[in-house]
Amino acid sequence: MPAHAAAAGSELDVNNVAMTARKALAYAAGIMDSSTRVFDDDRPGGIFAPPQFCVSLEWPIVNGKLSRDVVGMTDMEKLRNVHASQDSIFHCPIRPGMNLTTTGTIAAIRRTRAGALTLTKLTTLDADSGEAVVTSWSSGIARNVEVVGEDVSLERPPALPEAMGEAGEMVEIFVPREMPHTYTECADIWNPIHTEREVAIASGLPDIILHGTATWALAGREVIRACCGGDPAGLKRLYGRFTAMVIPGTSIRVELQQPRDNVVGFTVYNGQGQAVVSNGIALVA
Repeated sequence: MPAHAAAAGSELDVNNVAMTARKALAYAAGIMDSSTRVFDDDRPGGIFAPPQFCVSLEWPIVNGKLSRDVVGMTDMEKLRNVHASQDSIFHCPIRPGMNLTTTGTIAAIRRTRAGALTLTKLTTLDADSGEAVVTSWSSGIARNVEVVGEDVSLERPPALPEAMGEAGEMVEIFVPREMPHTYTECADIWNPIHTEREVAIASGLPDIILHGTATWALAGREVIRACCGGDPAGLKRLYGRFTAMVIPGTSIRVELQQPRDNVVGFTVYNGQGQAVVSNGIALVA
């Protein structure tokens, strides 16, 4: 079945989460982040969740029943959906004890050469105060799926600044073979192409692949370490396009630019030298 452009503007499921130290610590473990501010819950003042935790709040909406139903694609077509980009704006840190409400709206549906692209706007609020916590823009492409109706774009994320910094740090990170399984459980984001080789190969992939949001989160981890003094509250926005695969059991390379006007450009490469996160932009305080 094709995707229906008329679904643009549809409101999606609502996800309510009582934030706990267990959730925050699990996500930090899932991205191999044992830095003090996110992993030592005995520290004075307690811990923050890594800001990239927002994707755990958003997944039940992006992959929820309404998201599946209103666009019109079958379950098999949804299985062919690949995460194309993630752009998250962090308004305030996420801490244990917060009550969070995340909502979503389909902001755009359009054709691409690869298939039907859906852009979803996701908003997380502090349910007690009503204050904004995170605003994310998540795009996905359902490969080889057509679109019925004219392309629709109702809203788009704020423009990104251009990264103009000089070349900076390069960090190599080994991705253990079991990391997709660990990330799946710690982030509570499950798609069998990341954990079940039989499904991945049947979907046309060479092997299980690491979640795009996990690679994006690893890049964010390095930005926080190198450019925010290890303070997760210093990361204000994190954007990246997912342009290639990471096969677990190999290494990735995160190349950071030097911050300029609070803008940090970055690219993540896989073991074959392909850019897996392209045009990366981080805004830091």
